[in-house]
Amino acid sequence: MTHTVVSSDKKEVVIGFDRPFCIIGERINPTGRKKLAAEMAEGNFGTVEIDAAAQVEAGAHMLDVNAGIPLADEPAILAKTITLVQSLVDVPLSIDSSIVAALESGLSVYKGKPLVNSVTGEDERLEAVLPLIKKYGAAVVAISNDETGISEDPDVRYEVAKKIVERAEDHGIPRADVVVDPLVMPVGALGNAGVAAFRLIRRLREELGVNTTCGASNVSFGLPNRHALNAMFLAMASGAGMTSAIMSPLHLEEMTAIMGADVLNGVDRNCARWLR
Repeated sequence: MTHTVVSSDKKEVVIGFDRPFCIIGERINPTGRKKLAAEMAEGNFGTVEIDAAAQVEAGAHMLDVNAGIPLADEPAILAKTITLVQSLVDVPLSIDSSIVAALESGLSVYKGKPLVNSVTGEDERLEAVLPLIKKYGAAVVAISNDETGISEDPDVRYEVAKKIVERAEDHGIPRADVVVDPLVMPVGALGNAGVAAFRLIRRLREELGVNTTCGASNVSFGLPNRHALNAMFLAMASGAGMTSAIMSPLHLEEMTAIMGADVLNGVDRNCARWLR
């Protein structure tokens, strides 16, 4: 079994096919949240503190931390946010940035073994990010797109993922420390997006032997009753082999679907969590 082990200085989390689905709380992210972006840019982290505590209380096993604010000092804000969040909650963090300097800033202050979100398949990006992953002993999210963009063909995305995993191994990073994001597309725009995602997730599990994650709410973008659709997607993706998702743990429909999937996948032993 492939086990991706991440940790804070207080707690260890294992992502794996034989483990309960790992919920990575998405809310500490200023993208699309103007009020939060303004607060973080000004050094006000009150909302961050509330979101961190609420997500852990709701059942998040990890938290994603992003500080992507236009025209702000992202490396400094990300490091400050990570330090603050680690002082408030005991769960491991996913350090989320597209800027290499911000990733290194976050890694330099992190206590434990984080998940880094993310690296893509472009050669330049791989050679910039993978040495950091090795240097700091982190795990990394591998997003299955490259210089050609995001292919609608799941077999093409599989080959990109395979390239990233193999390049990581060249840098001394075991494939257990690479968590692949298969890139879930909005099903309202691409009618086969769900089918393509499940096919790719199965291949990533059965052929590449890696754990997987995604931005779960992408699948329902633009459609009504999004939480119900997200819940169905999460349960079906878990059945196909997905082992984690970046999502909000604050919605009962999604959380119930994940708990039910854990029961039916045999990873909630004796239905203990469901009964609680």
